[in-house]
Amino acid sequence: MTEKENQRIENLLAAVRDLTPGQITWLENTVRIFRFPHNFEIFQDGLLDASTLENFGDALRIHHSFSVEPFSKDKFEYVLEKVINFDQNRAQLSSKGNPGHDITIDGVPVSLKTQADKEIKEEKIWISKFMELGKGNWGDDPNDLSALREMFFAHMQSYDRIFTLRALSKAPDWIYELVEIPKTLLEKARSGRLEMRTKSKQYPKPGYCYVEEGGAKLFRLYFDGGSERKLQVQNLLKTECIVHARWAFSIPQE
Repeated sequence: MTEKENQRIENLLAAVRDLTPGQITWLENTVRIFRFPHNFEIFQDGLLDASTLENFGDALRIHHSFSVEPFSKDKFEYVLEKVINFDQNRAQLSSKGNPGHDITIDGVPVSLKTQADKEIKEEKIWISKFMELGKGNWGDDPNDLSALREMFFAHMQSYDRIFTLRALSKAPDWIYELVEIPKTLLEKARSGRLEMRTKSKQYPKPGYCYVEEGGAKLFRLYFDGGSERKLQVQNLLKTECIVHARWAFSIPQE
């Protein structure tokens, strides 16, 4: 242990002596989390290294010492920026409400997503809100889907990489994974088959873009005509994507 690390510990111990009994209890609960089993794995170099892998996993564990809810998108964005910047300033969050990329890492604009639905399937990625479709021309004409699909392609011009944090297993034994969705995969929707559900009671009418290759169903886009008017990416094959990291850990049950 270096002299600097020893000094940090001494400073921390000194600070602990000034805490209230309640604050010490919170601190004890947090420290106890770090003593429970965990297994963090990294599969791809570049975005994360051993240090950021460990730091992000510890942030997940601290979060779940206070909550049984999976990491939300805003927590994912905030913590990813923090752990990447622990050692050097490589990442910067976009301004809140930015319609394009969420974060810039090593000068590269990146879009971040999360998935934590109850019926999650490990080999099928589902993004319930990939983007908002706004107030464009959309009614009951099947040709409207072509314009909506072009909005999807235009949206992807705002970033170069796409990552999703997936909660595969929940309390008390949590499993998260970080998966990169290649833009080249999503761009195959250009040759996808469009289908509007003209008999639906919704207005505007919802629709799909089915993307297949060599007999395999790669994914489908769902143009949701509900109140949010959003685009979903459904049943995307994880085998066509890149798994960067995996965090498995247990949380003590009171």
